[in-house]
Amino acid sequence: MTLSHEQEYQNSWQERQDYAESMQPLIGRLYRNKGVEISVYGRPLVSASTIDVIKAHKTVARFEERKLRLRESFPFLEVISKMELAPGRVDLGKLAYAYIYKNAGEGRSIEEFLNAELAELLNQGARPEPRDVVLYGFGRIGRLLARLLIERGGSHADLRLRAIVVRGGRDGDLEKRASLLRRDSIHGPFNGSITVDHEKGAIKANGNYIQVIYANSPEEVDYTKYGIENALIVDNTGVWKDEDGLGKHLKSIGASKVLLTAPAKGDIKNIVYGVNNSDIQSEDKIVSAASCTTNAITPVLKALNDKFGINNGHVETVHSYTNDQNLIDNYHKAERRGRSAALNMVITSTGAAKAVAKALPELAGKLTGNAIRVPTPNVSMAILNLNLGKETTAEELNEFLRESSLYSELRDQIDYTASTEIVSTDLVGSRYAGVVDSQATIVDGDRVVLYVWYDNEFGYSCQVVRVMQDMAEVKFPSLPR
Repeated sequence: MTLSHEQEYQNSWQERQDYAESMQPLIGRLYRNKGVEISVYGRPLVSASTIDVIKAHKTVARFEERKLRLRESFPFLEVISKMELAPGRVDLGKLAYAYIYKNAGEGRSIEEFLNAELAELLNQGARPEPRDVVLYGFGRIGRLLARLLIERGGSHADLRLRAIVVRGGRDGDLEKRASLLRRDSIHGPFNGSITVDHEKGAIKANGNYIQVIYANSPEEVDYTKYGIENALIVDNTGVWKDEDGLGKHLKSIGASKVLLTAPAKGDIKNIVYGVNNSDIQSEDKIVSAASCTTNAITPVLKALNDKFGINNGHVETVHSYTNDQNLIDNYHKAERRGRSAALNMVITSTGAAKAVAKALPELAGKLTGNAIRVPTPNVSMAILNLNLGKETTAEELNEFLRESSLYSELRDQIDYTASTEIVSTDLVGSRYAGVVDSQATIVDGDRVVLYVWYDNEFGYSCQVVRVMQDMAEVKFPSLPR
C-alpha cells in the first residue's frame, strides 16, 4: 500500500517526536549526573522540550548544506551517555554532522570517533568544588541570573546560588520576590517549581535552597551565618561602580570576590566574555561584566578587526527602554529621559562605543556612539557603521561572520541569522551576546553597515554567568573545538 504525502509527513513527524522524547532523559542525566551540557549547533538542549529538540536540529540546515535528522544524531548521544566524562559542553550536532557528512570519522566507529573528539573530557581528575554565589539585588538582571543558575543546579553544579540580598523585609515581601521569579512578562513563566519557606526566609526552586537576606548595606551581612563561604557576590544594583563602593562587599564575612553587572569606573577590569576574559586573574577581587551593549558589539568588532581591520566607525544603539526612564512625563536628572518611555523614541547617550576600548584596546579612539531608547520592553539593536582596513563584499563578510558564529573562539558570543522576516521579539531569550542580521548587511568597498540584535537582558545575563565561571575558576571546555 502506497502512503500518501500527508501520511509520509505525519510518520516523519512522529519519528522525530519519538527520537526527541528518547533524547530528553539521556540529556538530563548527562547534565545532572556528569555535568555535561548537550547542544546542537550552539542551541542548548538541557531542559529543552520535545519541540525545542526538534527545532534545534532544524537549525542545522541554516548553516550546512544538508539537514541533520534526529535519527542520525541519536546514536551519537547514546554513546556519549555511556562514556565516563568530566563536566563540559558537547555539541552533539557538530559531532554527528562532521562524522556523517564531512567524513570526519575516517573509517572509525562512532565510539572510536567520539573517544578521540571528547578526549579532553575523558580520564579527568576530581572536579573543583562548586562556588557559592550571592545575588546582591534582585531586579531584571538579578532574576534572570537566578533562572540561569537554577537551571544549572544539581549535584554537578559549578556555581551554587545560595542567597539573594535585597532591601525591605515588610510583610509579603518574600512572596512577592518569589512571584517575580515565578512569572515574567517578557521571558515567560519559570520552568519548574517555586515555593516559599516563610519560617526560614528562603525561596526553594527546583531543588535549590535560596536564602533571602535583608540588608541596607553590604557591610552588615555575615554570610557565614547561612553556611555561605568564599562567596562570589554579584552586584546587580548599579549603586556602586568604583573600587571604594564595590569594596564594601569584601567587608562582608564570607564574601571573597565581587562581580558588577554594569560598566565600572576607575581601574576595575571591564570584561566582555570571549574577548578579554583571559585578563581575569585569580587575585582579582572586583571585576565588571561591562554593559549589555558593549557585550553585544565587542565580539563582532573583534572578529571584523582581526579579519579586515577597522579604521574608524560609529555605533548607533536602538535600545529598549529601561527602569531608569519614566513611564509618563516626569522629572529626570538626565536630558530627555524624563519623557514617557512608553510613548517616545528618546535620543540619549551611551558609553558603549568608548567602553569597547577597555576590552579591545586596539580600537581606542576609533569609535563614536549614540543611542535611541524606543518603546519596546526588551531586545535591542546595534547598528555598526564602519570603515574597514580593506575592501570586501556583503557575501564575503556574511560568510565570514557565519563561520565565526559556528567555529571561532567567539561562537558562544556571536549568532547569525539569514531570516528575512526576523523582528525583535523573535530574539527574546537569545543566549548570545549579539545576533548578526545578515540580510540587512550593507557593503560598499571598505564601508560596512552591520545590524546586530541582542537580548539586552537574557543574552547579557548569559555573558555574566560566563564571567562568573572564570572568576570562580570552574571553566569547562566546549567540544568539538
